[in-house]
Formats: sequence, structure tokens, C-alpha cells
Amino acid sequence: MAYEAKTKPTEVSVADFIAAVENPQRRADAETLCALFQEISGEPPTMWGPSIIGFGRYHYRYASGHEGDAPRLGFSPRKAQTVIYILPGFSGWESFVARLGKVKTSVACLYVNRLDQIDLDVLRELAAASLVEMRQRYPET
Repeated sequence: MAYEAKTKPTEVSVADFIAAVENPQRRADAETLCALFQEISGEPPTMWGPSIIGFGRYHYRYASGHEGDAPRLGFSPRKAQTVIYILPGFSGWESFVARLGKVKTSVACLYVNRLDQIDLDVLRELAAASLVEMRQRYPET
């Protein structure tokens, strides 16, 4: 049986999803990120799977043959933290992360407890730089 990605666009309302976030701080942070990422990307927010709010779309294909679609930029307001999905590893990535504030990182994610603990101007710069790199690696079709 072929692999089918769980993270794909849905018809779920982003506004309804954000309104249902229980933690008031996480909900407010989600509203802020939604507006910020929509402004930076020029794309409307779309639910990807049950809990990711994504902006834009790209198609990837790995050497293994696995391929699929994913948002160019996204986030998920989870119970413990807000997870920001962003392209890592491009020139200047470490400098952005060092200036960002209180975050944890993994391969393609930033983990943020509260937006007031990070510099939103740096996040704006990082997201914009990530999108430029993303468009170079994965041109829009």
C-alpha cells in the first residue's frame, strides 16, 4: 500500500480552529501569527491536517521516491507550545535564531512558549528569508 500523507489541506475553517484553542494566550498568539504569516506570504491561511495552519504550498520529492505537498510556512498552536514550521538550514538561519529570543529548534520547527518571549521583527525577517529560499528550492508551479 502506498504511503498517504496525513498533512494535507482541508476545508476546516481557520477562524473556527483558532477560536477553539482553549488557552487564551495560545489563541491570541495564533491570531497574531496568522495575520503576520498571511502578510509575509501573501497567501491565505489554510488548515493542513487537523492542527496546522499553513500558508502557500510546495511539492517535494525525496531521493527515496517519497513525495507530497506541504505548506511553505505554517504553525500549530499546541497545548505545550506553538510550533512554527519554517525552512531551516539556509544562509543566515543560525543568526536569525540567535536573535529571535526564547525558542527551541528541531529540523524544520521552532518551538515557542509565548510570542512575547521572542522578537516578532526577527521572526518576520526569518519567515521572509525562509520563503525566498523556499521559492528558490521549490519554484511555484
